[in-house]
Amino acid sequence: MGSAKKSSAARKARIEEMRRAEQARERRGRILTIGASVVVVAGLVVGGVFLVRSQSDDSDSAASDSKNSGRFVTGKDGVKKWEGTLARNHVTKSVSYPVTPPVGGDHNPVWMNCNGDVYTKEINNTNAVHSLEHGAVWVTYNSQADKADVDALAAKVKKTPYTLMSPVDGQKDPIMLTAWGHQRTVTGAEDPAVDAFLEKFVQGQQTPEPGAACTNGLAQ
Repeated sequence: MGSAKKSSAARKARIEEMRRAEQARERRGRILTIGASVVVVAGLVVGGVFLVRSQSDDSDSAASDSKNSGRFVTGKDGVKKWEGTLARNHVTKSVSYPVTPPVGGDHNPVWMNCNGDVYTKEINNTNAVHSLEHGAVWVTYNSQADKADVDALAAKVKKTPYTLMSPVDGQKDPIMLTAWGHQRTVTGAEDPAVDAFLEKFVQGQQTPEPGAACTNGLAQ
């Protein structure tokens, strides 16, 4: 019991630290946005904006063609880990992911809000993958999932920063949990694997960008 309380306290402290880091990042972002606006205006005056836009379009086209290569390896704890390459380019076009839900890869420049956000309709994979890059856990379900489990999981997600939840009709199992490069199926809301997955992967060691924002992104 004492060990569980210490683990829970440590997790809460870690999340609070990430929240403070996120707030500091947002303040820096606002300053950078103002500076970027000044640069853009100057570019318009000299006509350089057309060249910048052309280069940006070319970069997006190339990035959207990149592929993820690898395979899942299932650990003793039932968690599948992606062994291979997961690209991390920002793209504005659709991406063909090798698994559903995706566990990483090229993604939209804008993340889905993942501060305990529950979406009742399907969301864009490319935005959700960006949330995974920021250290979020994505809880997904299909039409076969029990409504009581969906409701209970939604309540849990709403209490957990750096998580999001949405339906994914194309997934093979009723309820799945996904983090960057990791995924597993659970039997329901009461499955102990749910808390274990959240404990390990919410802002876990797999996070490519720890402390990055999970707010001020895209909301449904």
